[in-house]
Amino acid sequence: MLILHDYLPSGNGYKVRLLLHQLGIPFRLVEHDVVAGATRRPEFLALNPTGRIPVLQLQDGTILSESGAILCYLAVDSAFWPTERLERAQTLQWLFFEQYSHEPYLAVARFLRMAPNDPRQADLPRLLERGHAALAVMEQHLAGRHYLVGERYGVADIALYAYTHVAHEGGFDLTAFPRIWAWLERVRSQPGHVPIDWRPN
Repeated sequence: MLILHDYLPSGNGYKVRLLLHQLGIPFRLVEHDVVAGATRRPEFLALNPTGRIPVLQLQDGTILSESGAILCYLAVDSAFWPTERLERAQTLQWLFFEQYSHEPYLAVARFLRMAPNDPRQADLPRLLERGHAALAVMEQHLAGRHYLVGERYGVADIALYAYTHVAHEGGFDLTAFPRIWAWLERVRSQPGHVPIDWRPN
């Protein structure tokens, strides 16, 4: 059985949990409290020297880290991964966008709202500004589209949904983005959707 090392509040981990559930792949969840420093302990660093979750442990013991890479590994040869070459590249484009232009702002702003004593509080205005810029890119792209790539729900939607659907927890007002709001509802309506705090049985 696959083993997922994760932290439930994490959007990066949620991406993987959501896809695993939608694919119907059983897995064992091992939780690590990021806030308490669990991912900086030697036993976790032996799994992933970067000290980040999620980490997927395959049946043969092989370790995969980085949420985007794990999503690609799981989705290939499934309905969540495009068969057309350009759409595969566009999916990767959105995965890179999420990690470089979206997650660093939406996720960190959300974390700071949950950790009021964090010394990075002064950075919140910049995070909100850049996060809103990323949301504006998504809003523009979704004009006349139901999903991010190829008019089919897939890995790109899962990757961007994870932190966008909890963006309000970081201080972002999604009512200013009606296309994103409608897209979030379409993603929520997908078969096998589970909330961010879902655990496997």
